[in-house]
Parts: sequence; C-alpha cells; structure tokens
Amino acid sequence: MSFSFLKASRGPKTPLELAKAVKDSFNALDSITVAEVKALEKAMEEVEKNIVAMKVMLAGDGEVEPNPDQVSQLTLEVCNEDVIALFIHKLPILGWEARKKLVHCWSIMLKQKVDSTFCCVQYMEKHLELLDFLVVCYDNKEIALHCGGMLRECIKLPSLAKYILESPSFELFFKFVELPNFDVASDAYSTFKDLLTKHESAVSQYLTDNYTEFFEQYEKLLTSPNYVTRRQSLKLLSEFLLEPPNSHIMKRYIAEVGHLKVMMNLLKDSSKNIQISAFHIFKVFVANPNKPREIKLILAKNHERLLALLNNLGKGGEDDQFEEEKELIMKEIEKVSRLANLES
Repeated sequence: MSFSFLKASRGPKTPLELAKAVKDSFNALDSITVAEVKALEKAMEEVEKNIVAMKVMLAGDGEVEPNPDQVSQLTLEVCNEDVIALFIHKLPILGWEARKKLVHCWSIMLKQKVDSTFCCVQYMEKHLELLDFLVVCYDNKEIALHCGGMLRECIKLPSLAKYILESPSFELFFKFVELPNFDVASDAYSTFKDLLTKHESAVSQYLTDNYTEFFEQYEKLLTSPNYVTRRQSLKLLSEFLLEPPNSHIMKRYIAEVGHLKVMMNLLKDSSKNIQISAFHIFKVFVANPNKPREIKLILAKNHERLLALLNNLGKGGEDDQFEEEKELIMKEIEKVSRLANLES
C-alpha cells in the first residue's frame, strides 16, 4: 500500500494546497487498518503536520503575523473542499494537542468573513447534523471538552443556537450537566448556559413553544441530590427567567404552585448559597401583585414556617438591600396570611 502524500515535498504553500492536503491526510486515515501500526502513525503525523500548518496560516507563528488574504482564502477552500465535516467527524481519533489546535483554527475560521459572507457559518447552516454530532460527543469524555469548545463558538451565531435549541439533541444537556466526570459536566453546563442566555429572542420563542416539557426537566435539576447541579441550575434560572423578553414566561412560572413548592424546599437547603439564590426567585412569587388564589393559599398555610426560615436567612452576611427585600417579603406573607376570604 502506498501513500504518495507521505513523500517528502516542499509542503503546501497556498491556501488551496493546504486545504487539499488536510482533506487528503484525513481521508487517508480511513484506508488504514488498526493493525497497520506504522502506516497509521505516519498518516497521523501527516494530519498533525497539516493542522499545525493550518494554525500558522490562520494565526501566525508568534513572530510573523497571518496574511489576511491567505486566512480568507484558506477559510473559503476549507468550506469548498468539505473539510469542516472531516474536522468534526475525525476529532475522536486525533490526539489531545491536535484537537486543541483544530478547535483554535475553527474559532478563527468561523468568524472569518469572505466577500461579505461568513462561509463557515453558511456551511454549518447547510450541514446542521454536525451540530447534533458535537452535542452527542459529550458522551465521549476523551473529546467532550474540545467538542464543547467548538459548540460554544457555533452558539455565538443566532441561527446555529436556534437550531440546537429546537433539536431533540438539546434535551441531552439535562443528562450531560450531571455526568459523573466533573470537567465534562462543567463544560456541558457552560454550553447549556450559553444556549439559554446568548440569544434572547430565540430563547423566548423556545420557552414559549416548549414551556411544559422544559420546566418538567428543569425541575429535576433544581431538586438534584448533587449540590453543584442545584446551585448552578438555580443561578441559571434567575438569569434567563428574569430577562425582559421572557417576562411572559416568568409570569406563567410564578403562577404555578409546583414551582413555588420547589423554591420553598430550596429555602430549607443545607447550603446557605442555595438558600439565598432560592430567595431571589421565591420573592418574585410573593411580590407578584396578581398572585393566583392557589399561591396565596400555600403562602398562608405555611406562613409561620416561611417567616421563621426567612428570619434566619442570611444572618450576618448579607447587605442592607437584601435585608430590606427580606423584610418586605415577610410583611407580604403576613398580609396574605390574614386574608379572611382565602378559605372560603
């Protein structure tokens, strides 16, 4: 078996030559069996050499700055030669350093405008299944962090973020943020957070269309036995629920007894940080001037326990504003508990 691309040469000089060399070296890996150890090692060396050359052309080498025309041309040729799909599908077989360099190259090319067009974004819009592939890669801890990095670069673009939100693969994040590997779970949470906070209008539409299913899953995170999951999901809930475009979602959320009960239980959490975070959502239920009767009933029925919890909440560590808010919420609970018509 011969591999002409392995022969010594002057090396690819132009962006077109480099794009073709990257493509050929990636494709050559498919024709080598695992048993052909030496051939596989040489083929992998060629792939890694081409990735390094691509990184130098795109980002410079520390001494020489990249040539803008070459950066644009390489980006265009990578799209034209269908190399992006190879980047993503071949990630699992690359070494750590090669993956790291490839993710760096990807972040540069994705932002690159060629003749008024972001051609890498356009390519991904025509090959959306690649986004699903990157999401599923969280199940492979060897490549999860690199795929996560590529995903977050994609999520910066509204069209790509919208696709992931609406894709069945988005539901996998509810599992990935609780994976046993802490680094992978943390990376998945970062991507999950970006998806729910980067593009307000897309998130608002997604939550409107998938309200019940989303919050059924989200409640499992809020009540998780894992402290990190509870704390992160509570903090994230505050971030996207209190965004102005999501005001209609918030009004619906704070009108439901089930959500109120979750926050009341989190006020009793063993962690002070979780108690404080839960208070900042709980107070919205109480301060709502249009509280449904069912919400008032729960507050009235549990007012003694709630007042005792709030009285002890944040003692000795919170600022004046927190204490003022707490006092107002306690007064509102007392007021609700004295309403004579609740039991009728």
